[in-house]
Amino acid sequence: MASYNEITPTTLMRLIGTPTCPAIIDVRIDEDFSADPFLVPGSVRHPFENIAALADRLQGQNAIVYCQKGLKISQGAAAILRTEGVQAEVLKGGQFAWRDAGLPMVTAKKLPPRDQAGRTVWVTRHRPKIDRLACPWLIRRFIDPRARFLFVSPSQVMNVSERFQAVPFDIEDTFWSHRGEKCTFDTMIKEFGIGHDALDTLAVIVRAADTNRHDLAPEAPGLLAASLGLSRMFRDDLEQLDAGMLLYDAYYRWARDATDEGHDWPASSTRA
Repeated sequence: MASYNEITPTTLMRLIGTPTCPAIIDVRIDEDFSADPFLVPGSVRHPFENIAALADRLQGQNAIVYCQKGLKISQGAAAILRTEGVQAEVLKGGQFAWRDAGLPMVTAKKLPPRDQAGRTVWVTRHRPKIDRLACPWLIRRFIDPRARFLFVSPSQVMNVSERFQAVPFDIEDTFWSHRGEKCTFDTMIKEFGIGHDALDTLAVIVRAADTNRHDLAPEAPGLLAASLGLSRMFRDDLEQLDAGMLLYDAYYRWARDATDEGHDWPASSTRA
């Protein structure tokens, strides 16, 4: 049983991918990270010696800290954060326990460089519909919760990418884009190594809606309709992204927890 200031890998996995997921901090020493360069989804590396520097940014959030085994480094780092007023817990068993449980891990070498504020920066065409909302959702929920997204004119995506060191996505002839019959959402799941049952289910729906192959998933027309509705509701792409985050949160929770649940009338719960 986990102690009062620990969280188990399976419990944390239930929080990852949701809007209430705590901040996750990897405090492994460089030697340990180099030996196993994979990250718990959504985590960011930070030197344990300077963990107190994160306290201001973490105020009002819960935090999970992990090292290699969940012992002295993560225990001490979490304790320091608690003295700074941050509700911090330790991942029980550390990165080894997460890995040994067979849970998804991000391939660190695929992560783009971060800006001075510690964020990954991405750029794509403005007026997003499906893939260009699904991918930011995936990145913020599983890769970098603080990721910044730039929506610009199609003709300027690559120029902005060069000038602002932003990673282009869902753009032809770039790394993070469609491949064959798969869409950019599929590419990101594969390249980052974060596939699991719920994400794989959602990926089929996104692919079906984004590539007009609604025979792949009966939910695809609904996603298309909701996406086109959002594009008509918002002129500001970032406001549309905020609304889209909630849409994909709902689809993910359905894919994870409710695919076997139906709805009828009269409701069965009211029948004698």
